[in-house]
Order: sequence, then C-alpha cells, then structure tokens
Amino acid sequence: MYSFCTFNNVFLTFIATYLVATTLDNMRDSNTMSQNSLLGAEYGVASTVLHPGRNHSPESSVSDDLPIISMNNGMLQNFEPDSHTDLPKTVAQILNESSSPMSMDFHPVQQTFLLVGTDIGDIGLWDVNLGVKMLSRNFTVWNIGACSTMFKTAMMKDPCMSVNRIAWSPNGSFFGIAYSKHIVQLYSYHGVTDVQQKLEIDAHVGGVNDLAFATPSKQQLVITGGDDKLIKVWDVITGVQMHNLEGHEAPVYSLCPHCKDGIHFIFSTSVDGKIKAWLYDNMGARVHIDAPGLACTTIAYSADNKRLFSCGTNKNGESFLVEWNESEGDAKRTYQGLCENSSAVVQFSPIKEKFLAAADDHVIKIWDMDRVEQLTIIDAGDLPANPHIRLNKDGTLLAVIASENKIKILATAYGLQLLNASVTGFVNSSSDVSDGPRKHIINPSSSVANSGEADAHVPTHVISPSVANSGEADSHVPTVKKMSYANLSASLQNCDEERIKDAKQKIIDNANNKSGVCKIIQISMPSQCKSLQLNGCGEADKISRLIYTNAGNAILALASNATHLLWKWPQNDLNLSGKATTDVPPQLWQPRSCSRMMTNDLTDSTPDEAVPCFALSKNDSYLLSASGGIISLFNMLTFKVKSKLKGHSGRVTGLAFSTAMDLLVSSGEDAQIFTWNLGGWGKCKSKQLQFTDERIPVRGSNTMVQFHQDQVHFLVVHETQLSIYEAKELGCVQQWIPEDSTRISQATLSCDSQMVFACFIGGIVSIFGASDLQLKCQILPISYLPYTPRGNVHPHAVAANPHKPTQFAVGLTDGAVIVFEPQEPGNSWYLAEYEPATASSCLLQDD
Repeated sequence: MYSFCTFNNVFLTFIATYLVATTLDNMRDSNTMSQNSLLGAEYGVASTVLHPGRNHSPESSVSDDLPIISMNNGMLQNFEPDSHTDLPKTVAQILNESSSPMSMDFHPVQQTFLLVGTDIGDIGLWDVNLGVKMLSRNFTVWNIGACSTMFKTAMMKDPCMSVNRIAWSPNGSFFGIAYSKHIVQLYSYHGVTDVQQKLEIDAHVGGVNDLAFATPSKQQLVITGGDDKLIKVWDVITGVQMHNLEGHEAPVYSLCPHCKDGIHFIFSTSVDGKIKAWLYDNMGARVHIDAPGLACTTIAYSADNKRLFSCGTNKNGESFLVEWNESEGDAKRTYQGLCENSSAVVQFSPIKEKFLAAADDHVIKIWDMDRVEQLTIIDAGDLPANPHIRLNKDGTLLAVIASENKIKILATAYGLQLLNASVTGFVNSSSDVSDGPRKHIINPSSSVANSGEADAHVPTHVISPSVANSGEADSHVPTVKKMSYANLSASLQNCDEERIKDAKQKIIDNANNKSGVCKIIQISMPSQCKSLQLNGCGEADKISRLIYTNAGNAILALASNATHLLWKWPQNDLNLSGKATTDVPPQLWQPRSCSRMMTNDLTDSTPDEAVPCFALSKNDSYLLSASGGIISLFNMLTFKVKSKLKGHSGRVTGLAFSTAMDLLVSSGEDAQIFTWNLGGWGKCKSKQLQFTDERIPVRGSNTMVQFHQDQVHFLVVHETQLSIYEAKELGCVQQWIPEDSTRISQATLSCDSQMVFACFIGGIVSIFGASDLQLKCQILPISYLPYTPRGNVHPHAVAANPHKPTQFAVGLTDGAVIVFEPQEPGNSWYLAEYEPATASSCLLQDD
C-alpha cells in the first residue's frame, strides 16, 4: 500500500514508463453517492445510500420570508462594504422544487442555467435569474425491454427512483443523470428548452453513484461508478462501453477525470476511504492509496487546474480538507474549522483560484486557499447540517440545497451584475421589448421591502445574506414580468420591425451608459506587450481571415490573394503541450506530398474584389473556403478540393458550422444570412440585417458569422454593428452599434463565449462582454505596433484560441499575425476589481 504523500511521484513515474512502453510496442495511433454507505452499507441491487439533499432536518431559525435584495430605480441596494466582494454572500434567488433536490450542476456556458435532480427521479432546468423552471422531466425508463432482468426485478420490488448525480458535459452539449438503481440517462442539449433523449444505459448493478464527462483524444466519454465497485467508461455518441475498471473493494463514491501535461487519467474514491488512479484502459488501477483518515472523499482541482484538494468524512464523523503538493507528492496544508462530529459527508468546492467552500454545520465555511485558518462563514439560513453545494464555472453563483425542497442561489458582487445583465442576454431579450428596461428578478414568494435591519448580533466573522434596508419599497420600482419559455420561439418570430428598432435603441442606450458599473481598461504602453517575428514563404498578401485549428496547436490564415498559410506549434521541451503559445514561435507547415499552398478558385472573381472566408470542420479534417462566390471544400490532410457549393447571388463573406444543429450559416456582401442543411446542402432560411438610419453600410460591406459555444446562437459581424442571432429562426437577440463612424474590421467570440474580441480600422482592438456586448477593454495600436512606421497598418482579421479563453490573434494588413494573451497565466483582460491586465503578444510576419 502506497502512502498518500508518495502518490503523485509514483503515479507520474508509472505514467511516463507506461507511455514509453506503449509507444515502442505499438508505434501507432460525486459527491452524491450514499452517505450511509461509508458507515458500512451492504452491497445490494438497489442503492441503500442517503444522498445529499434527502431527510434534511435544518436547525437554523432564519426565515425565508426575509427579503432577498432591495431595488431602487433598478439598482441593487444594501451592498455590504466587505473586502471579500468575490465571495457568494448574497441570496439572490430562491428556487422551489416539488420534491427534495439531490444533485445540481450549472451549465458551463449559460452560467445562470441550473440542472436539478430530485429524490423521486425528476429533473428540471432552471433559469436562476428569472426563478423560472424552463423544462421538467419526470422519471421514466425509456426502453424497459433493453434493461437487464436484475433491474426489472429491482423495479418491481421498489419502483422508487432517485437521482444520485446530474452533470453537464464540458461544453454543455450533453448532460447525464446517474440514478439510484442501475441506469444512466444521457440527453443532448441544443439551447433553452431544446432537450433530446440521447442514450439510456443499464450501467451498474445497484446504484450509480457518480457520473462525469471527459474528452481524451477528442472522444466524448462518460464515466460512471456504482455500488458494484466498478468504474465504467462509455462512448457518449454510440453508447459502447470502452473500458471496465476493476479494483475497488467497496462501492465507488466519486470520480474526478483530469488531464495533466497531456496525460488523461481518472481519480476515483470509494466509501472505505480508498483512492485510486486509472488510465483509459483495462489494465487496472495504477495507484492505490488511503484517503486522509480513511474518509469517504471527493477530489477537485482549482479552476486553473494547478492546485489539488480533497475533502471527506470518515466513520467517526471526522472531516478532512486538504491541499496536496503535486510536485512533492505530500500534503501541503490541512485546513482547520470543520465540525469534529459530522453526521454525513462534508461537501466542498474550490471557488476559482482563491477560496475553498465547504457546507458544514448548517453554514457555508470559507477558506483562503493559502491559509489553513477559516476565513469566514456565510449563513444562508435554513440549511441542513451538510447540504449539497454547487458553483458555476466562474465562481460567481453558488447553489445550496435548503429545507422544504428549496434551492438558494448566492451571488458575488459580479454575480449580481451577471444576473442583472442576463435579462438582456440571448434568452430574455426576446421577451416583450416594448416594456421598460428589465430589472433584477425577485422571487415572487419573497418580500422586497419592509424588512427591518439585519440582526445586529450576527458575529463579525459571519457573512449574512444581504437584505433590504428597512422602510417601504420605492414606489417607482416597476413590476417585473416573467417570460414564458413556451412562447420563446413565437416571441422571436413575431418580433416586428418597430419592436426591433425599439430594442436596438435600448441596447445602444445601455452600451452608452457609463455610470460607473465598470471602467474601460486601456492597454497603451509598449512595455505591456512582447512580440516575436516569424518569416513566412513570401507568397501571401494581406491577411484577410484567421482561425485557430480546433486542436489549438495551429493558426490558419487566408490571404487576400486566395492562398492559405498554416502555422503549427511544435511539441518539444520548450512547449510540452504542443499548443499555441506566445513563448514559442510556430512553424509554417504544408504536407510533403503537396508542393504548393492551398489556393481558392478565383473563377469569375479577382483578388481585389474577392472577400475571403473559411470554416473548419469539428475534427479539423475539412476546410470550407471561399475567395469570392464559389465555396471550395478542401481535405486538410492532402490540401485537395473535394467539392464546390453555389448559392449566394453575391459574394460570400462569412461561413460558420453548428455541430449541434447540423447547420452551416453563410453571410454575403448584401447583408443576407442563409442557413444550410449539412445533409443535402440545401438552403433552410434567410434573413436581412437591419440597420439604423444613422449607420447605413457602405455598398459591398462584408458580413461575417461565428457560432456561440452553445451552438444555437451565432455572432454576426458587420462594419456597422455586432449582433447575436439564434440559428433556428434567425432572430436577433442582442446588438451593439458604435457611437461614432468607427468601422469594425472583424470580431470573434472567445472559446468560452464569454468575450468578443473585435478589431477596428483605426487600429484599436476592443474586448466586449458577450452577454451584453458591453465594452470592457481596449488595446491601443501603440502597445502592439511600437515599431517603425509601416503606413496605414491595422488589424484586418481576428481569431480566438479554442482552448485558452483569453488568447486571441489578429492579422494585419501588411501580412503579419500577432498573438495576444495576458502577461500572467490565469489573468483576465478585465478583472472584477477593474484593474488592468497586462498583455503579451507574439508577432508572426510573412515576408
């Protein structure tokens, strides 16, 4: 038995040896499981565990009748002056389920969408901003005939079914439910309420206690662990079982798939306090260790994947919250302050790269990651002893299960802005835009005023939820209307020209409102950037289009003379991941079998008049490209043309794939948008862009398109505007228009679809928030063009790294390409505290 302190060294040493041996041989290509199980529950057909959320017996006396947030003329009131503004300390919403919630998970992209599974097997999808359940599904077996006899027998003896775990896939296109008897159900998610049954798997004998998604080698997999002591790995697309991992001697409790230095592996824990690590094969666990105190444990990494933590509770009620030193292989620190006699497993979660949160003793306890002493306590009121908690991806919203089937949503200061901003986002802006500006949504069952002062006897180390100031509510606060998600599509279809014009004006007014909500950050000093020049082959001209490959290891540029340039980053000692970075220059690449660059067909077009555009297929195998009216389909391995598509009457200026909807969106110089079915390449719908009288476009202006990460909405870029559309009905749901005559060159969404990177003809590069298209940061030309004068050089193309949300590249009119990213890893282009982020850049020059 290995000791825990030697875990990392043993594991990494084995992996290195294993990978070398494999290469030489082949040379080719939960925390929701039973809390009673850790006390010795016997193995059985049906899970006998008690999961977080069931049999809550809260002792807190805080009433849900307390107001949540006070509002005055649309502004949130009573922000407590506190140094920890990035902690979720304010109860912003209360959700009411019809049965006891058991598991929750926020959507990784639409971060105000919360999945919930209950103790009777029902699932629901909530918009926590509106307090509205967008969809609900009662438990049912989809195909009982395909299920095992053991499962049928178990259901006949006891037809009750509970959700043990519900989880989204990393990109939010799938979600899975692990049930208390045998089965796992997977759904595909296409946005808002569009949910389709994907797979039903009779996965384990007994309960399925945890479920997690992973994508090793770009393959979408789901991992399950159960009462039968097994871990199984399944292909999400086909349902085929890929691996069967045997070795635990007790029911599997939790799973944590991870990737470090390009190596994909799985941590698993069992109720007897054992931790194991596995590769994606059937060769058994590589590491077998004891959890601290032999506790039933969960494992999690910080948001930047640099720090490893574990938290668990043993049979004696002792709980352990620990950070591990991965480089040394020992425990770096053990945090103090957990209850010494817990009746259930303590649930925990890292909050970004700063804090740890654990639900213990009816409150949420917070630690600074760098200090063992407890930092503070958040008393949300009416919580069970050890409730289930879940944070959204950015750590701005925290969901915690409370008594009486309630879920409380706590928000940071920025989280409150996120909720307030999301009412003008993709979903809510399609509601009645003729009303006044939308306000922060208050739960209808709670009072907004008449609260009285907060309890003066609350200890100073306790962060109580923000409540309203005493006194009557402002009589001028407008009544908040909730939209019906059932009428969402109809609202989009019936949005007439007058309402569109009205909505645009409100969006413009909102963009022009510089009341101090956030400050635009400007990066203007050359010292804030660094550059590296790379010589090309000399055949290319002005960079017209730019894109990263989906693998994130190369940049593809399309020049105005219809030639393509492909820069690939090498994988070596200086760049172990082989991904795009500003630290190592890439190499210009082309296949040995092809002596010339990929070049578009310029029939019936000239380079001066052509508007280049292109799009890569999801697996980087095919390239759709055009330098005029003809669309060419290239094989990326051979650079050969496969076929050509014709359809637009004018020049094609933009192309984008939706991998979820099997659609291609194209745009033209006449400001028309078309959708195409990928099956038969037939046109589906068309839409004409709308313009204000003050912003009439120049004749022949380009229109570009790019899909949002949810694969349902897409960004439309025109020299006069940035817009967000939904693909099914081509309805405009968000728009930004420059205040002056500034013209947009190009723009693109960040890989997490939280930002929009835009470049302008004047040379400025701007960064917008994607939810509200609000300007956040500007990079001035002097910061990245601090060299000798080169005439009227400005950004003409822009692309976002598909794996690093803050990295993007711009192509210049002189053929250069510059890669930007913040100076320090993990930094953002705009911070919650509104402090500037320094940047680094890498200049790629084709001469």
